[in-house]
Amino acid sequence: MPIDVNLTQQLKQHFGFDTFKGDQEAIIRNVLEGNDTFVLMPTGGGKSLCYQLPSLIMEGTAIVISPLIALMKNQVDVINGMSEEEGVAHYLNSSLNKAAIDQVKNDILAGKTKLLYVAPESLNKDDNVEFLKTVKISFYAIDEAHCISEWGHDFRPEYRNIRPTIQRIGNAPVIALTATATDKVRTDIKKNLGIVDAKEFNSSFNRPNLYYEVRPKTNDINKQIIRFIKQNPGKSGIVYCLSRKKVEELAADLCANDIKAAAYHAGLESTKRSETQDDFLMERIDVIVATIAFGMGIDKPDVRFVIHYDIPKSLEGYYQETGRAGRDGGEGKCITFYSYKDLQKLEKFMEGKPVAEQDIGRQLLQETAAYAESSVCRRKMLLHYFGEEYPKDNCGNCDNCLHPKNKIEAKDELIIVLSAVAAVKENFRAEYIIDFVKGRATDDIVSHKHDQLEEFGAGENVNDKLWNPVIRQAIIAGYLRKDVENYGLLKLTAAGKRFLKKPVSFMIVEDTEFKDDYVEEGGDGAGALDQELYAMLRDLRKQVARQLKVPPYVIFQDISLEQMATMYPVTIQELQNIQGVGAGKAKRYGQPFCELISKHCQENEIERPEELRVRTVAKKSLFKVKIIQSIDRKIDLEEIAKAQGLDFDELLTEIESIVYSGIKLNIDYYIEDVMDEDKVDDIYDYFYESETDDLDTAMQELGDCTEEEVRLVRLKFFSEMAN
Repeated sequence: MPIDVNLTQQLKQHFGFDTFKGDQEAIIRNVLEGNDTFVLMPTGGGKSLCYQLPSLIMEGTAIVISPLIALMKNQVDVINGMSEEEGVAHYLNSSLNKAAIDQVKNDILAGKTKLLYVAPESLNKDDNVEFLKTVKISFYAIDEAHCISEWGHDFRPEYRNIRPTIQRIGNAPVIALTATATDKVRTDIKKNLGIVDAKEFNSSFNRPNLYYEVRPKTNDINKQIIRFIKQNPGKSGIVYCLSRKKVEELAADLCANDIKAAAYHAGLESTKRSETQDDFLMERIDVIVATIAFGMGIDKPDVRFVIHYDIPKSLEGYYQETGRAGRDGGEGKCITFYSYKDLQKLEKFMEGKPVAEQDIGRQLLQETAAYAESSVCRRKMLLHYFGEEYPKDNCGNCDNCLHPKNKIEAKDELIIVLSAVAAVKENFRAEYIIDFVKGRATDDIVSHKHDQLEEFGAGENVNDKLWNPVIRQAIIAGYLRKDVENYGLLKLTAAGKRFLKKPVSFMIVEDTEFKDDYVEEGGDGAGALDQELYAMLRDLRKQVARQLKVPPYVIFQDISLEQMATMYPVTIQELQNIQGVGAGKAKRYGQPFCELISKHCQENEIERPEELRVRTVAKKSLFKVKIIQSIDRKIDLEEIAKAQGLDFDELLTEIESIVYSGIKLNIDYYIEDVMDEDKVDDIYDYFYESETDDLDTAMQELGDCTEEEVRLVRLKFFSEMAN
């Protein structure tokens, strides 16, 4: 084994670098000595070199297990591009035909191939296992090793089979590498790979060049993103969205506004994905709009911004995705849009999964919410999450530090919290503790008889909004800790016990309040509401409704009137840009409204907004046509949802936007199949007589009806009465 090799010389020869970064040299020496190795290194720290260089030096072929085909292709191209010989690196996955697979195997047997990239699914295939048994394996490298852990942000069950497969092929040293792992995930990885004694190399997670900001997600989000990109012309950036549909819509909007952008998600053809990736690397396009399928292993050093359209499912995911910015040490702006509704949506997606998986998912979401809502230094919070202490209170490079809030004294509140945690024997989560200190006799608290404890309700007169920041900041300050192994139970630390005996000042900053004014089906929301015009539009709507003998909201909904009183549309064409107003509705009801707005603008000398007019493409038109055609053919709504990759709730939202824009849809065939006729009549009559179409109000008034039933009949009512 060439342990005494001159590594700096080898680095220069193979990669052209003069020096190693951080722990790279020590890691490589550990691998060359045949030891199991665990590497925790942030994105941009140079993880891939830690297995690439030793593979070129050692005898045999190194197996690199990697989760994404795009990542493999990228890295194989880089290695082969540096070598004078063909076939030094190969990948083996489902994208190859038989002739290509034979070529890979021949190169390996001929001793040419030093690095073989495989997906875990390919590694586990019997014929590949039998082939690899005949090959001299130098070591196994498991990249993106967090995929092994259910607590990791990208859990993949196939990763659990890696150790048994290694034992079938033949044992060799293992190096596990990841860019994001909490203590829990680290333990999980080492246990599952059978490398509990591996030497650990943990690099700092601090990326001082990255700027972190969280913005409230309002209904002008597309306009904000377009403005931001226009203010950073020619810079490379990534915008992450959770759904493929949103990826395609936003990419189309960016292109419509002369931004060189493209969509990237797992549903695209592999050739299209490769082409988009190459276009981004070669700077033929500036912006990629993507699901999280994009970016793993993409070695582009000068990504200048990463925008999260939706809050990620975990802080690990957030850290890894933001880590793709500024890998060269230069500028990297990380902007995230946050709405509590998005978290609720993510929680809903978990329904139906095993209870343990739901529990893990919810805990990860709570950590993300805490990060988004907190007014503490974002860098400090992130590093604390990954088990690293950040000594400064102000990093000078995040929104909370550049615009700090005033601190308030919370010594008494901390005493209440710590006493509560002790009183319930350190056996409950934060939500339970908050209910306990507020004196809320929930079923859970009553069943444990904790409502009889002296400490119960000790904080009932304190503002509700203080408890979350007190608990979060007590954890960061080291007075409390979360026991991740046991569902996030709160435990007192030694410092917490000392504080109870001898309290000192405890200054905190209150959380940021995020108001939920984000509307998915996006209108512009820009500008200030003209209250006088809004009142006149409401009066006109009442008159028209009285003439037609229908409730006012059937003509135009409140949100539509609000936007009319903000954007001042004066033609039928302009009216169609208002949320909830399609071509049919605009032509049927629009003329008197346009005339009223035009007259109001003239009399009050109002200049209609000519600010940045974001051009939008005909959003989802093809998608909506498919839904309309399916309903016309009387296909079961649940089948339509499945075919379009939506859950039932999302399908109803899509149908509502179609019907509210003035298109008539007949869903009687479905309603008759799933609902009692009398119940349908009751809900229909309610909407006919009601002053509002608000769902929450309807649910309270109607009593024994599900939300789904009310929405279905409301759709029937709107379609028949308004369209």
